[in-house]
Amino acid sequence: MRLRGIKGSRNVEVRGRGRAGAAGGIGVVGLLVVLAVGYFTGIDVTPLVQGAGQQQTQQGAPAQPADPEGTQFASQVLATTEQVWTQIFADQVGRAYTPPVLVVFDGVTQSPCGGASGATGPFYCPVDQKAYLDTQFFDMLSQRLGADGDFAAAYVIAHEVAHHVQNQLGILEQVNAARQQASTAEANALTVRLELMADCFSGVWAQSVRGLMERGDLEEALNAARKIGDDYLQRQAGQVPQPHTFTHGTSEQRSGWFQRGYDSGQIDQCDTFAAQKL
Repeated sequence: MRLRGIKGSRNVEVRGRGRAGAAGGIGVVGLLVVLAVGYFTGIDVTPLVQGAGQQQTQQGAPAQPADPEGTQFASQVLATTEQVWTQIFADQVGRAYTPPVLVVFDGVTQSPCGGASGATGPFYCPVDQKAYLDTQFFDMLSQRLGADGDFAAAYVIAHEVAHHVQNQLGILEQVNAARQQASTAEANALTVRLELMADCFSGVWAQSVRGLMERGDLEEALNAARKIGDDYLQRQAGQVPQPHTFTHGTSEQRSGWFQRGYDSGQIDQCDTFAAQKL
């Protein structure tokens, strides 16, 4: 992705160093299971991989990013989402867009939606309208899951921003209300549709920044979408895929909805809740 000359976003909050340790002897398979639980359900699994002795960020000291290069990359990608969604809201929604804040942290931090860590993966909290990211997740995405490339990482950021878009449009509130009245399996099915819509919105963003894309970038994003499908993660963890437990959709669904958003560039083509077949 060609980001040279792209000015970073001002809506980035850097939180100081609070790394509490590595994953110890959890192993690759165990790490994949934890990743699946945390990243794909939003449950805080920090204690499973980092122990109980979490360090606190020193007060009074200016926060410094543990990964300056990754933080700058995330800031530039965030800036592209701000430009894209401001334009799309004006053209396709007829209203103003208010961007989220991206919290870049080192190891562990807290949010109104619970604890955040590299193990939980990036997530969006609608309470404070902030997306949370430990840039070391990109290493896990590449090394553990085989989703290489800068555009794979950019897709992850765009996906979390897409949840903010859903929040701005009132979709998150409606789905959360429906999930509270549903059974576990029904709630999971609603969550799948919500996540696939975010993948589609990510594709809309990608179509809008195609001028910044390099050869192979689209395949990097599609590969990342496939590598974080529920069925793929469950198989990698040595399990037989259980569709009723899916919360993000299959590899085919995730890559397919991203492609749909990319091909159309229209958010009205991302209505997964109206789709009879995902």
